[in-house]
Amino acid sequence: MAPMASMAHQAPLTHPVAFLARRAATALAAVAVLGAAAAPAAYAADASASPKKLPDGLYGTKDPQYDGVWRQSLALLAQDTVGVRPAASGVRWLVGQQCADGAFTAFRAEPGKPCDAKTMRDTNQTAAAVQALAALGGHGDTVRKAVGWLKSVQNDDGGWSSMPGSPSDANSTSVVIGALAAAGEKPQSVTSKKGGKTPYDGLLTFQLGCDAKEGERGAFTFQLKGAAPNADATAAAATGALGKGFVVAPADQRSDTPVKPLSCKDGGDAKKDDPERAAAGGGAYLVAQLDKNGQHLLSAMPGAEKQPDVGNTADAVVALAAGGHGAAAAKPLKWLEKNATDWAEQNGPAAYAQLVLAAHATGTDPRSFGGTDLVAALNATGPKPAAAAQKDTGDADDAADGGGIGVWWVIGVGLAIGAGIGFLLSSRKKNQL
Repeated sequence: MAPMASMAHQAPLTHPVAFLARRAATALAAVAVLGAAAAPAAYAADASASPKKLPDGLYGTKDPQYDGVWRQSLALLAQDTVGVRPAASGVRWLVGQQCADGAFTAFRAEPGKPCDAKTMRDTNQTAAAVQALAALGGHGDTVRKAVGWLKSVQNDDGGWSSMPGSPSDANSTSVVIGALAAAGEKPQSVTSKKGGKTPYDGLLTFQLGCDAKEGERGAFTFQLKGAAPNADATAAAATGALGKGFVVAPADQRSDTPVKPLSCKDGGDAKKDDPERAAAGGGAYLVAQLDKNGQHLLSAMPGAEKQPDVGNTADAVVALAAGGHGAAAAKPLKWLEKNATDWAEQNGPAAYAQLVLAAHATGTDPRSFGGTDLVAALNATGPKPAAAAQKDTGDADDAADGGGIGVWWVIGVGLAIGAGIGFLLSSRKKNQL
């Protein structure tokens, strides 16, 4: 992965642990670039030792210490989204990673050993797992326990950090919103114990308003400290503000909802508490950055030379599609079709999954993506899929309940699920790796 570091998500230096969790597709590449100091000593000491042999069912061939659950979640979710029924061993591995209290961490080499106080529980990993397992169906207890844990570590401002107890950030808050929605919860009804703040209350505090420079208005920051516009956080927040997660319904590329910049002439910050308006402002900022850079986003790492950020560009496609901006999303998607497949090949399952989800969001066939069959490439990174399912036309309420058969989970027999696995998609907190 190191050779592709210039194309990988790269983590801001202010919160490296969160970034390791977020961009699983390029976690190890970022570690190679930033050095061992990128991961705080507490995290490195807690992480399970790298296995000499990768666990059965795990996707990818790289060390899973920082991104095992994340890449597994993305891979399984992407397969389900395009009608592929994942291998039973892959699902079992994910479920088995869950701690007894419902939380997930990046990787547990000994899932049979109970989590203790030193286990670094992670909201991003947990939220990703929720989104994936809720989509697959049949894991209601696992999903409910994970959601319960997420609620228990909500910050007073309504948001979340990657590591419980730290200040909230836009990326973590967004991925948790997506998990709540996937599990059938109403994010606006999930309030902090102190202050009664909702996730949207927390998320919208990260948006730059009328007191920012004109070209920065509408962008989101990663955290309040520093308050600099961040395209990675903006892509995550523009999706989260709409109550959506990693998978969004395909946007019609022929009928595009206008992208409206955050205006200071219509009430300005007085209307800043409107999530849909906030999402639109974030989308407008992304479009401006994409147009400026040739339909891709640039790495946000401080001090790095200007270079394309493939993963963030894929997330921007999903964010724009989530807002109904199909035509705007189609432009960076075309750039991805021409430039992203080498990046995905070197970065593995999570990277392929991001591209699959970006293609899905625009109604593009991921099996013919710039000459590459992304689905086949993703499948090849893990255990052989159980089957290619046909889309289910009934039981639409099952996924929302978290305990039924997912809409794509039609052809097979029920899977034997041993002790739990848990975490299908730790996608998106990004400020990256």
